[in-house]
Amino acid sequence: MSESQGSESTRQLPVIEKAAESELGQSASAAAYDPLPTSDAADDGDGRFWSKRRVPAGILALLVLAGAGLLLYDVVAVRLDRPAMAWRRSLARELAERPLDDTWVLVGAGVAAALGLWLLVLAVTPGLRDVLPMRRPQADVRAGLHRGAAAMVLRDRAMEVSGVRSVRVRVGRRKVDVRAVSHFRELDDVRADLDTTLADGIKGLGLARRPALSVHVARANKNRKG
Repeated sequence: MSESQGSESTRQLPVIEKAAESELGQSASAAAYDPLPTSDAADDGDGRFWSKRRVPAGILALLVLAGAGLLLYDVVAVRLDRPAMAWRRSLARELAERPLDDTWVLVGAGVAAALGLWLLVLAVTPGLRDVLPMRRPQADVRAGLHRGAAAMVLRDRAMEVSGVRSVRVRVGRRKVDVRAVSHFRELDDVRADLDTTLADGIKGLGLARRPALSVHVARANKNRKG
């Protein structure tokens, strides 16, 4: 708190501190945020986070286990001079009698190929599209920011701009799309302030790769109630 100076007729605008001094040593004001310095090598090595694929891997493991267990049981039963299961006799007969250009054979091959392609795509793609990698202040520390959380932060920053009535923010991996509604001030002035505020907000997110910014401002509909 600082003592007021000057004449009593002059009022000093209140200053709202958004946060106390952070542990990172940055300024408490989001507008004055400067990212921590990072090495170029660390930034170049930042890629998307890889998903563990627990659900697809679990489903595939259960299917393989069930199929292998059922087949093994039937083989052991045949070795013990018991008749094979009806489904295996029927499957062996169908595979021996049906031609390769049969409709059901083609459908089964297509399904198997689609499942195999899906597993290959899961194996070579990182996944976790909703997590944006952040800059690495240290080589052994890695952090990510959820796209929904980033959109919420930028929306709060946009609502602080004078003239903004409502705003919708969509954060992608390469672009931030902002659509605002203004109920007073010139649209060009509102958009200029939004460009400055949101560009600084994106800088403050600390992302490894800053997305491009697209801002659209429209006039509020006076006929709409509420």
